[in-house]
Amino acid sequence: MNIEYINPFIEASQTVLKQVVNVDARLGKVFLKNSPYQGESILIIVGITGKIRGQAIFTMSKGVAFKIASAMMMGMPVDELNEISKSALSELTNMILGNTATLLYNKGIGIEITPPSLLLGENLQISQSKMKTICIPLYLSDNEILEIDLSVQD
Repeated sequence: MNIEYINPFIEASQTVLKQVVNVDARLGKVFLKNSPYQGESILIIVGITGKIRGQAIFTMSKGVAFKIASAMMMGMPVDELNEISKSALSELTNMILGNTATLLYNKGIGIEITPPSLLLGENLQISQSKMKTICIPLYLSDNEILEIDLSVQD
């Protein structure tokens, strides 16, 4: 996978998290995941088409999801994933991928994104066929992580 594709995802994620959630997300060590792999209890999947194809999977714990949704809803306490909080989380991924698409477009790489799909569950297992998965861990705090699992190809 071309490094030129990864950096816009990182930049857009950190920018949107700062603007929307008011968190300075710190980039962890980017690494390759082997398929199949375990996901957290919340996954948000966004398809990518255009010059590059694949998907971005945002994975997080319920605690991280509650924190993000609460911040997006102006500090309203969130202790369950109802339709409003799930919509807020999906909108966050839309904002991140929309900004990513703009950054890629400015590099001459046109992409389009699909509407996000949110999955809830325990012991979720993800299998990517024919694509490598790059994990981009973003630390919201020392023990709160939002991971972006990026699987794209030219």
